[in-house]
Amino acid sequence: RVVMKKNQGFTLVELVIVIVILGILAITAAPKFLNLAGDAKGGTLNAVKASLQSANAVVYSKAVLAGKQAAATGTVNETGSNINVVYGYVSATTAAVGAVLDLDGNFVVATAVANAALGMTAADVMIYPTGTTAPTTSTTAAEGCVLVYKAAAAAGSKPTYTATITGC
Repeated sequence: RVVMKKNQGFTLVELVIVIVILGILAITAAPKFLNLAGDAKGGTLNAVKASLQSANAVVYSKAVLAGKQAAATGTVNETGSNINVVYGYVSATTAAVGAVLDLDGNFVVATAVANAALGMTAADVMIYPTGTTAPTTSTTAAEGCVLVYKAAAAAGSKPTYTATITGC
């Protein structure tokens, strides 16, 4: 003879406990997913950094072929336009950086301002996402969402690229 057991559902207390546990898990996991826009801006800014480094490699190769890698100033023809170079690398001007990057209005290329926290001088170029606040002299590193490009300082030296993405 088979004994049938009466199936019962969950009690109200058990359901409340499960809902409370799910709520606690959601509260602890939510902050990891809330800053997706900032993470995307930071990631894209790092991609712009890599693009600028790649463009600089191409420009430097052309400068070497033209014998201009040791000159403090010069021009290299890249995709039909003349790019100003410093020691063979793209010069730190908004025109030169804008000419080698195709940013489609998603980023602003501007002359940097002196800001020690972000490692910028007025001789550098800053690139920051459109729709974010432009870095100023008082922007802190925690507020920064900017790529700083510094031209090569001497023959044989390379330009520097510093991405600050903590404020994105």
